[in-house]
Formats: sequence, C-alpha cells, structure tokens
Amino acid sequence: MAVFSGADDVLRLVEADPWRMAVLRAVRGLGLPDCWVCAGFVRALVWDHLHGYDEATSLDDVDVIYFDDDNTDKADERLYEERLAEVLAQVPWSVKNQARMHRRNGDQPYRDTSDALCHWLETPTAVAVRMDDDKQLELLASLGLDDLLAMRIVPTPHALNQRLSAYRERVLARPWARQWPDVEIQIPKRRA
Repeated sequence: MAVFSGADDVLRLVEADPWRMAVLRAVRGLGLPDCWVCAGFVRALVWDHLHGYDEATSLDDVDVIYFDDDNTDKADERLYEERLAEVLAQVPWSVKNQARMHRRNGDQPYRDTSDALCHWLETPTAVAVRMDDDKQLELLASLGLDDLLAMRIVPTPHALNQRLSAYRERVLARPWARQWPDVEIQIPKRRA
C-alpha cells in the first residue's frame, strides 16, 4: 500500500492526473472568488492511489465550491455549471456558492469557503484543491489531512455536535466500503 506524508504528496497526485488538471483549468477559467474543487474529486483520487487501483473510481459529480456573499442567487450556480459544461461536457458538474449553503444546513453564515468545509459532515470529504492564477496547485484542508490519508471516515466536529444523524445517514448510504475496502468508517453512537 502507498503511503502519503502530507499535502505535497496529494498535490503531486492531482498534478499527475491529466483529467483532474483539465477540470482545475476549467474551474479557474470561471474566475469565481474563493473557488475550489473538492470532496470526491480529491478523496477518490487519494483512496484509489492508496488502494493501488489502476483505474480511477468514477465520480457521481465534480463538486465546485466558491464563496461570493455579494451574489447568492442560486440560479447563477446553474449558469456556472453550463459554462463549465461548454469546456468539459462529460463532467457531471455541481457548483455551489458556500455563502448561501448555511441556510440549507441550518448553520450560522459561513465566513469563507474554508469555514464552510468545517461544517461538512465527514473530514475526508472536507478537502479541496484549486489552480491559482499562476497555475500552481493549492490544497485546502480546514480540518487537516490525517483522516483522508489514514482512510478514515469520521464526522467533522460540527457534525459530531450538531448533525450526527445526517452524518450517519450519509455514511450508511454511500458505497465507500465497497469501493475502498481498506477504509475505516466510524459511526459514533447517538448522544443521550
């Protein structure tokens, strides 16, 4: 099994993947503020590599997140998905402005994309990557990389304290254990 020591290894893995680099270039072309590609885009790549898979696990969608509190019109997200589809038509795009997502999740407003990631349900999904204006890759792991690299699915502190039922439902519904058999899934008991 492969071993990673940190962010540089993850970024090298992304950089070595031509499809992911094309996705990052397309997303950079939107010019959205505080914009990242996240969730399974990073998680699946790392876990495929750690499992020694020769072929990439297919993604249900490619999650693009950004933070623009000056314009939280949900319709704009669909327009961005359409613009991305013009560049890469075969990609299942999902674009979400994190400046409005707190309402859907019943949270206080998020400060930025990094803060929004802290409110997601599981830590190995709360990791994002982007290509900056100088075409350099950056990694955003607000809650660290330990669980991603150790192939552990655990609730974020926010999920543990406020959304444990949602975490449990999501983890039990996802095919992660079948896709990556070495992944450890932690399902904390409900608090009394």
